[in-house]
Amino acid sequence: MDGITPQLLALQVFTGLALGAIYVLLAVGLSLIFGMLTVVNFAHGAFFMLGAYIGVFAAEQTGSFWAALVLAPLAVAVVGMACERWLIRPLYGRGIDYPLLLTFGLAYIMVEGVRIVFGKSGLPFDTPEILQGSVSLGFADFPTYRLFVIAVVAALLLGLWLLIERTSFGLIVRAGARDPVIVRVLGIDVSRVWLLVFGMGTGIAALAGVLSAPLQGVSPEMGTSVLTVAFVVTVVGGMGSLMGAVVAGLLVGVVESLAVLFFPEAAKVSMFVLMAGVLLVRPQGLFGRAGLMA
Repeated sequence: MDGITPQLLALQVFTGLALGAIYVLLAVGLSLIFGMLTVVNFAHGAFFMLGAYIGVFAAEQTGSFWAALVLAPLAVAVVGMACERWLIRPLYGRGIDYPLLLTFGLAYIMVEGVRIVFGKSGLPFDTPEILQGSVSLGFADFPTYRLFVIAVVAALLLGLWLLIERTSFGLIVRAGARDPVIVRVLGIDVSRVWLLVFGMGTGIAALAGVLSAPLQGVSPEMGTSVLTVAFVVTVVGGMGSLMGAVVAGLLVGVVESLAVLFFPEAAKVSMFVLMAGVLLVRPQGLFGRAGLMA
């Protein structure tokens, strides 16, 4: 423990928040889809990866990181809506296992498709010049791009909260997540809402892919590891809970970052230890409802 100063500890917490911000985006998209459609989307990591690759392509074609940041989530959202409409929707009502297996296979197809188009080796994604360098936090310098990631995620979460809590569409989403039958009785086309929600969830995953690309590069396998993290965060926060996804994502990021500082050998398993501890106390997760999966 020698050499660990309060400044270093605070810097590691900020690093964990930046890492957790990416986890939040992944888990929010996953929770949004599960909460509304009751679909366990095993292709979520593949949509994350697809967003990163489309971001690389868009940045190369337009010469603008900002264009990639907008175009990639929109493109992946369209792909996600097509998958929901033509592949997943026919399986509704057949049990939770059918969409799960379909999205599991869909993930493999997407990964192999990317390998065919872009190759098996990874691609670099440079940080935009304006976001390079570092910013003084008073106690230490912190990478500007990581602060940008935190700010983007905070703005997106605020917009998502306003959409769900302050609009009629959000009211329908919340009502549909609790009782879609009642929503249908009221004359609302639930299938259209499901389509938009799935598109939103996959688009948010794609945004996470674009934001993480300058931090880790782009490769066909990048979605595999983050899918595990996304499910851990979703389980810790509570399946279907957006608030749980936010809190758990930041918590997992900070725990993993601090584990690197205090117990480097256990850094990779720290999130699983956290998940086990939470589930022992609250089997439904921090913000989950008991019996949701029943």
